[in-house]
Amino acid sequence: MAIYVVQSGDTVDSIAAKLQTSVEDIIYVNQLNYPYPLAVGQALLILEADALQQDKRIINVNGYAYPYINEKVLQTTLPYLTELSVFSYGFTVSGEVIYPSRDDIFMIEAAKQFGTKAVLTLTPIDESGRFNNNLISELVRDDSAITNLIQNLLVVISQKGFIGVDVDFEYIKAEDRDLFTAFVARLRSELNCLGYRVSVALAPKTSSDQKGLLYEGKDYAGLGEAANSVLLMTYEWGYKYSQPMAVAPINKVRQVVEYAVTQIPVEKIDLGIPNYGYDWPLPYVKGETSATTIGNIQAVEIAVANGAVIQFDEVAQSPFFNYTLDGVDHEVWFEDVRSMSAKFDLINEYNLRGAGYWQIMRLFLANWLLLESRFNIRKIQ
Repeated sequence: MAIYVVQSGDTVDSIAAKLQTSVEDIIYVNQLNYPYPLAVGQALLILEADALQQDKRIINVNGYAYPYINEKVLQTTLPYLTELSVFSYGFTVSGEVIYPSRDDIFMIEAAKQFGTKAVLTLTPIDESGRFNNNLISELVRDDSAITNLIQNLLVVISQKGFIGVDVDFEYIKAEDRDLFTAFVARLRSELNCLGYRVSVALAPKTSSDQKGLLYEGKDYAGLGEAANSVLLMTYEWGYKYSQPMAVAPINKVRQVVEYAVTQIPVEKIDLGIPNYGYDWPLPYVKGETSATTIGNIQAVEIAVANGAVIQFDEVAQSPFFNYTLDGVDHEVWFEDVRSMSAKFDLINEYNLRGAGYWQIMRLFLANWLLLESRFNIRKIQ
């Protein structure tokens, strides 16, 4: 694969002629819409017939998805996934399992067709359908509730054909840190005996003593030992209520990886990758400004529609642009094949287990084709 950055005056036809590739390939790979306008600074993935990389590493690739995912998007993405994490199952204070609001059977069945294995994602969603982090504290302090939850999870896993559980708990209280680690260890012990596996999502820490509710309850070394694998949630530096910035700046992501590999075996670590961006109205006012979540293809379409020039931050290794609509200034940060390539480089540099995408609800085909050109994707037998 090659990456071409659009220059002023470029068209799909002129780029195809210059790079000796087909117009149809450029349009398909980059999800361009008729009449195929381009934005200056837009990164295009170009197919090269003789660029097949040899001796590619085998990695695990996971993608999170809600049960309301478009079936075409799901089926297009599944060939590139080792695992599909269904988001999300919750639980009650007594350990009863709460099912997703929509049936997920079609996701599990579709995954099977492509040799992808489905994973049950467990989050502290309560009976009202809301995230309730108090549930975490109540669960890890109640041995009978843990016993009941594990038994109930085993029933669901067996009935639906999941290969295991992904524990995605955030904002764990510092005083519950060791209890949470013990819960993950017990869950793994009981599931592994029956051939199932357990993974756990980790907030993006850079040191053992990092302060903050998001970090203090996550013991990297302890959880790395307790679980079969971990996901580094290396995204959301730029988020809905933050000032405009890259969602996953590679310099910040690198700091998390550098710490993680001192605590957890590299063969257990998946790098979290965002499949989205944000559009912030300006001026940014802390506590008031709220960004809109957008897809990566949508971001480019916004740039094209508003005549914006896409720039690339070399430190963050992330694309961004500014535009004005109806008298309101905007700043957009998103992911493109350049920013994804930087993340793939990091996976290779540290020999990590693989990648975990939050989330796959929007199709970003160029990302998957670039990933496939760099790695062999493990399919579990």
